[in-house]
Amino acid sequence: MIQRSDGYSWVFGMIRNILVVCVGNICRSPLGERILQRQLPDLRVTSAGIGALVGHSADTTAAEVAALHGISLDGHVARQFNAEIGRENDLILVLEPGHKAQIARETPQLSGKIMLLDHWIGAKGIADPYRKSQEFHEAVFQQIEAAAHSWVQRLAPKGKV
Repeated sequence: MIQRSDGYSWVFGMIRNILVVCVGNICRSPLGERILQRQLPDLRVTSAGIGALVGHSADTTAAEVAALHGISLDGHVARQFNAEIGRENDLILVLEPGHKAQIARETPQLSGKIMLLDHWIGAKGIADPYRKSQEFHEAVFQQIEAAAHSWVQRLAPKGKV
C-alpha cells in the first residue's frame, strides 16, 4: 500500500487499468502507454490528451525515436480525455503538473487517482517534445522510460520485474 501526500492510499494490486495523459496525445502519452503496456502486460494501459489532436496518429519524430528503442507507436489514434475515460481507469498518469490541475479542476471526482508519471523520480513533469528536434524527443523518451520503469517497480507482481 502507498500512502499519498493528499491522504489517499492505494493497494497497487487493485490497479488494473491505467490511463496516460498529455496534451495532444500524439507524443508523450502514446510513448508512456506503449512502454507501460510492454512491461505490464497483465494491465490495460491506454492514453488520451487534454487537448487531443483527435484522430491523429503518433507524431512522426516520436514514432521514429520509439522505433529506435524497439517500441512501435503504429496504430495509435489520438483521443480526447473526458470524465468517462477517466472513470474507466484506476490510475491516471499525467505528464505535467498543469495536466493534473486541469483534470482535477474539470473532474474533481477523479483527483484521487491522478499522479505524475515521474512521481517517483522527482515529480517535475516531462516537457512536451512536439515540433522539437529528434535529440529533444530522445531526451523525453529517456525520461518517460525511466518514469514508467519506476511505476513498473511498484505495479508489477512480485518477482516479475
